[in-house]
Amino acid sequence: MKAMVLSAPGAPLRLQEVADREPGPQDIRIRISACGVCRTDLHVVDGELPAIRYPIIPGHEIVGRIESVGRDVSGLRIGDRVGVPWLGRTCGHCAFCSAGMENLCDHPLFTGYTRDGGFASHTIADAAYAFPLGDQGDDAAIAPLLCAGLIGWRSLVMAGDAEKLGLYGFGAAGHIIAQVARWQGRSVYAFTRAADRQAQDLALRLGATWAGASEDPPPVPLDAAIIYAPVGALVPAALRAVRKGGRVVCAGIHMSDIPSFPYSLLWQERQVMSVANLTRRDGLDFLALAPQAGIEVQTTTFPLEAANEALAAMRGGQLLGAAVLRP
Repeated sequence: MKAMVLSAPGAPLRLQEVADREPGPQDIRIRISACGVCRTDLHVVDGELPAIRYPIIPGHEIVGRIESVGRDVSGLRIGDRVGVPWLGRTCGHCAFCSAGMENLCDHPLFTGYTRDGGFASHTIADAAYAFPLGDQGDDAAIAPLLCAGLIGWRSLVMAGDAEKLGLYGFGAAGHIIAQVARWQGRSVYAFTRAADRQAQDLALRLGATWAGASEDPPPVPLDAAIIYAPVGALVPAALRAVRKGGRVVCAGIHMSDIPSFPYSLLWQERQVMSVANLTRRDGLDFLALAPQAGIEVQTTTFPLEAANEALAAMRGGQLLGAAVLRP
């Protein structure tokens, strides 16, 4: 099999021939047809997450067909199309797993971070953490739903019943969740880099009520805000933008340091929350809802060997929507 392999923090990914792997008893082997490129992949490549083992194959928005199944796998067959998300495995017995909070598992594995992921022609996944996808829809358009969509959905649920919703960062997750929020009847206020007129225009085209720079105040107080950009300085900015009792949800796995801010921004029962990973229930709920919401996923595709170029385009804010690798 071919894979783009990360050998050290900050190193460029290298296209390598990797020995084919057979699935374990509870695993499936997948021929990959598309893998989304997520901002978390940048955090892996840059060594910003703890306990990364090297070499590692990044990528955790995987769509493909099952080529072989382990002896204990049930409910999935060779030829089925499946999606593999960030959550790769949980222990099933820690206090969090026992309480239905597997996203906080004490002993998890994460696809493309602590186990090899989808920047490759094939991958091995735990069958219990793969989602059946059926045969409808384009692989490249579905791939970003498996993290940008799923983590975005979890953050939207955590935002509560907010009618006036701010989205800070309008990339892969922002442009997907804006459409879900509009389908739900919410008003969306999109915040982007000051010079990113393309993203602002996309937000308005997708039904946002307003789009502007992250530093700008919205035209009305927000009920809640979700921060997708990994920029700590957006936390006090979002707190300024939400009303009394409003909620700010930080949706990334990594964020730069949050600067100090006056207590008055938090006072009057404003809340700051974080999203950690996802549960399989999040995936089942969102993937069932996505076709109903009529989500239009904006993608730019790259061949597998151009993974470094895709990551560089994301880092530089040069992508509109999501990047997807096609092995």
